Amino acid sequence: MNEVEFRDALLDKGIELSDIQMNQFQQYFFMLVDWNQRMNLTAITEKKEVYLKHFYDSISVSFYHDFTSPMRIVDVGAGAGFPSLPLKICFPDLNVTIVDSLNKRITFLNALAENLKLKNVAFYHDRAETFGQNKNHREIYDLVLARAVARLPVLLELCIPLVRTGGEFIAMKGSGGSEEIVDSKKAISLLGGSLKFHHTFQLPEEESERSIIIINKVKPSPKKYPRKPGVPNKQPL
Repeated sequence: MNEVEFRDALLDKGIELSDIQMNQFQQYFFMLVDWNQRMNLTAITEKKEVYLKHFYDSISVSFYHDFTSPMRIVDVGAGAGFPSLPLKICFPDLNVTIVDSLNKRITFLNALAENLKLKNVAFYHDRAETFGQNKNHREIYDLVLARAVARLPVLLELCIPLVRTGGEFIAMKGSGGSEEIVDSKKAISLLGGSLKFHHTFQLPEEESERSIIIINKVKPSPKKYPRKPGVPNKQPL
């Protein structure tokens, strides 16, 4: 997917990008490739692949959820900024927080945000388990996002405690989303969630399967979750 195809594909979905926004995506690509020579940010560096598998794929969640209104979003394990920063470029009114366990990625994100002149963004070097127990962040976000970070039962424990009651958690997954939902019924209920929506679609051109899973936060999460770092992965709910 080249830049013209990227712009046209989003326009078909009702998202019209200005020349300034297109320039932001171009600078994003250049910085991603440049910094990737010094640190491992992504295995995908070919331009058409970045525009399809990082930029378009990140924005695809907006086809199933409204991002046009201002809201507080936290992106757990965003790596090089996906999916929240492509969404931020498209929907500038979003207030975006990213938490990631590798400080070098946070260094990249700070430089990227400065270069792209992104406002209302914050980046935290922390484990999701400890971040979710931080009273300054716990249960305050309108929306929590996670893209291909871990299996859903693990993601739920890391993410739902950050969502305010009445807010939502969205997991962006590849194939196998239905099976992960079945494995997550206990965790969803235990953490105060309720399955709202599950949609599958195919990424253009390569036609690989994607899943969008939306969980409503219907009641506060028990204070014991998330558990200590490493435990959710070793002992999923």
